[in-house]
Amino acid sequence: MPMIAVGFRLGRAVTGRQVTVLLTESGVLHRSHGAYGQPPELEPPKLPLRRPRSGQSWRDGEHILAGPISALREHHGTATDRGYTEVLIAPACVRIDVEEHPPPPTGIPRGRPHPELTHAFVGTAPGTPRTLDAAVDEFRTALGLPIRQGTATRQPRRAPVPLRTDAMLRTLAHGTAITSPERLPVGWSVTPQGVTLRAGRTAESLDRPAVLELQAALTAWLRLTQPPAGPSVPGSGRRP
Repeated sequence: MPMIAVGFRLGRAVTGRQVTVLLTESGVLHRSHGAYGQPPELEPPKLPLRRPRSGQSWRDGEHILAGPISALREHHGTATDRGYTEVLIAPACVRIDVEEHPPPPTGIPRGRPHPELTHAFVGTAPGTPRTLDAAVDEFRTALGLPIRQGTATRQPRRAPVPLRTDAMLRTLAHGTAITSPERLPVGWSVTPQGVTLRAGRTAESLDRPAVLELQAALTAWLRLTQPPAGPSVPGSGRRP
């Protein structure tokens, strides 16, 4: 009967070698490697640490597939770190018309190599580029498992804005300029429209790239000249 699987194939052009990793709906991880254009060397399939109880379906508990899915991600990251950056088969979720070997008795962590599975995956996987997260989400959906929101809608978290900066932001939002003290011979002013530097009666406006460069230089100077944190002063009430 058809089975659902998710996998990928990556290559390393400088050595002419490739690696293929495939995870089936039963939680078995298949890995093979070899030279371009040559029959791959198949490793013994790795079985999931958790097995379903008698009468329990694989789809009854996500925990059974959580470990194998994590292992699939680790294989992808490890291969990429080792220079396998050429995408030969993009991560994909497919239906394979091959019946998987029955699992060995409990206590045996690996099964028999199954080359037909790998061949079927290679012949079935589409050529459309996609991420591993997208393929895993499709794999989960096909098995009726929940999709983790972190993989689908992950967005970078903004760092908290300092109180002083937040107050100045509100000032600018109301259209009010922020200026340096008038008593200084050299100063600056910031408005919603731009940033201006002045020296005496001469003023020069900065564009956005120049402001970013100035900000980076000032941040570097502040960090360079930041005084080291010393021990607390006796009687100050602060702990070291």
